[in-house]
Amino acid sequence: MSKYKIAVVNSSSFGQVFPEHIQRLEKIGPVKHFTVDGEIQGRELAEILQGYNIIIASVTPFFTQEFFDHKDELILITRHGIGYNNVDTQAAKKHNTIVTIIPALVERDAVAENNVTNLMAILRKTVEAHQRVKADRWEDRAEFVGRTLFNKTVGVIGVGNTGSCVVEILRNGFRCNVLAYDPYKSELHIKSHGAKKVELDELLQSSDIICLCANLTEENYHMISDKEISQMKDHVYISNSARGALVDEKAIVNGLESGKIAGFATDVLEEEPGRKDHPYLVFPNVVMTPHTSAYTMECLEEMGKKCVRDVEDIAKGQLPERAVQPISDYLK
Repeated sequence: MSKYKIAVVNSSSFGQVFPEHIQRLEKIGPVKHFTVDGEIQGRELAEILQGYNIIIASVTPFFTQEFFDHKDELILITRHGIGYNNVDTQAAKKHNTIVTIIPALVERDAVAENNVTNLMAILRKTVEAHQRVKADRWEDRAEFVGRTLFNKTVGVIGVGNTGSCVVEILRNGFRCNVLAYDPYKSELHIKSHGAKKVELDELLQSSDIICLCANLTEENYHMISDKEISQMKDHVYISNSARGALVDEKAIVNGLESGKIAGFATDVLEEEPGRKDHPYLVFPNVVMTPHTSAYTMECLEEMGKKCVRDVEDIAKGQLPERAVQPISDYLK
């Protein structure tokens, strides 16, 4: 009997697009896919995953203190992504569970590209126009006069891995005047990518378009709410490819209803998955994609390989790269 049992939890892509990743894992131990409610309680999750000592995890569910308190046999959680806010790393450390993530550069281009792709879709009313053609109403085309991205003032919130790439696309590709807010990045760092470092108030007040690219922390939860939207220019466009909870969804809806927000694109929601009755979807000037910013063949291949290597390293008794929780008695 194998020493390792591997659970793939809530990932709709791992092993589906590249089955060879599953084949490599099966040389180490049995592999099973699990789909659970994103808000499942920790103890129930631990019971479902009983006996599995390696987890390949998506953005949900949440691996909480309660989960780890009932999951002492767990050796590794390898995130099929770069974020790990759904894993209590302190609880993982207490229970000897290593937590690893994908190196940020793996997702950088794909996620940045999708932020701008979705932005362009709302600026140029692409989805609305396409739907009208499908309804055999080509002649309605005068209703779909959009806005150009070229030479606009764009504010980028978060200038780390993805945000810095968004800045480069906007500045070098569209000749935009790019303002950037990131309290953790130096003026030199931001300038080197082609943006001007500003405070949040200036960015909100001066930008025609705002791109959200920040990590989610306790400090920036709902950082875009009614107050911040009131500071923005009238008819502002917003694109979010980072985390849904960076915005207060009720405030976004209010902005769309009033016309303050001319268009909103998002690849993420505070609570996922989103459904057809989500309040955003009432508005024709909203584009919502199902957390697919990293879904390119190139990106998924590298993400999958990294998760497989993590499991292979554990089987060899080695610490995998990009361990955000590296402490464990399992590694001697």
